Amino acid sequence: MAKPIDPDPRATLRGGLPDRYLTPDDIAEVFEVPLETVYQWRKKRTGPPGFRIGKHLRYDPVDVRAFVTGLKDADRNAA
Repeated sequence: MAKPIDPDPRATLRGGLPDRYLTPDDIAEVFEVPLETVYQWRKKRTGPPGFRIGKHLRYDPVDVRAFVTGLKDADRNAA
């Protein structure tokens, strides 16, 4: 019997997010919005904070989680 292949440890999920820097495509998939929406959030500074590595835009999963938590807290306080 073949030994099961261990998953790549960098792909381990934490809080529902991959344990790696996320791309704009990842953000669009996570939030189920069009990719253009992700870019508009960045332009308007209303979405999760991103950063550039050279010409590539990336998001830290910790920052994305904090962004979602902030939205949830704001929603609870408004109710």
